[in-house]
Amino acid sequence: MLQKALRAFCVITVAFVASSAQAAENPIRILAFGDSLSAGYGLADLADAFPAQLEKALKAKGHNVVLLQGAISGDTTSGGRSRLEWSLAEKPDAVIVELGGNDALRAVDPKITAENMNAIVRRVQKDGTPVLIAGMLAPPNLGRDYESRFNAVFATVAKDTGALFYPFFLEGVITVSELMQGDHIHPNPAGVKVIVKAILPAVEKLIAQVEARRAGK
Repeated sequence: MLQKALRAFCVITVAFVASSAQAAENPIRILAFGDSLSAGYGLADLADAFPAQLEKALKAKGHNVVLLQGAISGDTTSGGRSRLEWSLAEKPDAVIVELGGNDALRAVDPKITAENMNAIVRRVQKDGTPVLIAGMLAPPNLGRDYESRFNAVFATVAKDTGALFYPFFLEGVITVSELMQGDHIHPNPAGVKVIVKAILPAVEKLIAQVEARRAGK
């Protein structure tokens, strides 16, 4: 009986180790698809940029993830849409779409922003890849009409596509000068840390969708 028990224990242990090794070799790859806010514009060390800080925070919580840098400074939703196929060649398991800030700064018609965001999200979903939309808000100097139309874009696209939604990427940061760089547009390392902490629960929901997909649920 003792020998049978030991053999059973060894089989279970080997299976567990093999399963753990397989998981370690198959991290969840998350593409941060965005503009300068994700690219780390103005930061002296890209280890302080959003993807790097997010990866570190997720790993600290026990998630086996790799963040893929897919952000280009100055990019609009039109630019993002045009380069999407190139970025998806990385075969991410999930995508965080952080675009729209430059549309607002250039006063792009919110209708165009909506069309681009919708096209980007649906293309990613076509592969069955979960999406998290990180929303953006228009600066108040563009007027109430533009502001209301632009601000509604991201929630509407999320509702229409079923994508996960985080309302405002710069929440808790944009109005705090100590968390922003001198241009008052881009977060400093401390500001990025605040962003990561705030968006973390939404990203964990994204990871849960990937895990459910892998499990065939």
